[in-house]
Amino acid sequence: MSIKTQMCGFLGAIAASVLILSPATDAQAEALTFTDIAGREVTLPELPDKIILGEGRMMYGIAPLIDGNPFEKIVGWKNDLVQYDPDAFRKYQAVFPEDAARMIDFGNPYAGEFSIEAVLEAETDLVLLDVGNLFKAEETGLIEKLGNAGVQVAFIDFRRNATENAVPSMLILGRIFGEEKKAAEFIDFYIAQMRKVTNIVDTIPAEDRPLVVVENAAGWQTDFCCWSFGPYNYGRFVELAGGKNYASTLANAYSVELNLEGIIEADPDVVFGTGANWKEAKPEVTSTLLGYEGDPEVNSDRLAALAARPGFADLRAVKEGRFHSVYHQFYNSPYHFVAIQVLAKWLHPEDFEDLDPEATFKELHDRFLPYDLSGQFWISLKN
Repeated sequence: MSIKTQMCGFLGAIAASVLILSPATDAQAEALTFTDIAGREVTLPELPDKIILGEGRMMYGIAPLIDGNPFEKIVGWKNDLVQYDPDAFRKYQAVFPEDAARMIDFGNPYAGEFSIEAVLEAETDLVLLDVGNLFKAEETGLIEKLGNAGVQVAFIDFRRNATENAVPSMLILGRIFGEEKKAAEFIDFYIAQMRKVTNIVDTIPAEDRPLVVVENAAGWQTDFCCWSFGPYNYGRFVELAGGKNYASTLANAYSVELNLEGIIEADPDVVFGTGANWKEAKPEVTSTLLGYEGDPEVNSDRLAALAARPGFADLRAVKEGRFHSVYHQFYNSPYHFVAIQVLAKWLHPEDFEDLDPEATFKELHDRFLPYDLSGQFWISLKN
């Protein structure tokens, strides 16, 4: 399937979502009805005032829609943003200290720590969940329990089928927060940035697309190689950026286990891993500490150490300086177009010589986010 065909399907999904989420008639103006990413019809009597996030990192999608305080309607979350992207949390904390401090940690929605009583005590109108956990939500009875308690549930997705579901998810969030105009503005920006890559990649013959190995959370487990992505998430980002994702040749699955012998035999043209500031949650990690507080000198040393691991040091991609690291949290964010632009420059430097992902990321912050860009979000090996 060509990139053009894929993008047609992508734009078709957008059109369908726009139809699904078209404004209600005057007679229905007080109610809000939409179809979520799981295909469930959700009806709320009015715009929700108190929302719980099944993942704190859903703030990546909410913040671009709100000109004022993105925490205003959020009563709590699972605290994964605090644990796994503390740099980003501190950005929010600096601008909205009181709101960041009042966030209730409801814990894992799919475990016993997620108390229905606590949800009701917070007078919650809506719980937002990730569609990748739909089965868990059904299996644990979470949807039914919340429904019986009068609390609606809606699913969005920025992780599993990220490039397919980002636009519909942003449209849903725009409706939920009463920010349809801002959602449309962000979506226009998103599509424009994606097209800067896909319009060119569509002209690149299959034989000119490099073989790429993606190491999911490189350095998270210090004695294991490796987890990767099939044709989803970063695996899909590779394809849209004009590469062939090695793990996709092994399994049609979200998560794919690789072994070092297989990587060596495949002899990939490009290898990259994902990294973030996980050191605060897991001090022993050897990953790059990419993010808003990323230090280029520290990350350069850490990337060199990852490249020097037994087996990796002998890879052609490492010897040729085509070994990289990119911010892990792009994988669960509508900002993944930045990662796709970065990958495009790594995979096809001549075709994307004029593309500037740093400028794209800065414009995203200047136009849509409540804090400035800082730190480091990608890095390449220095030979």
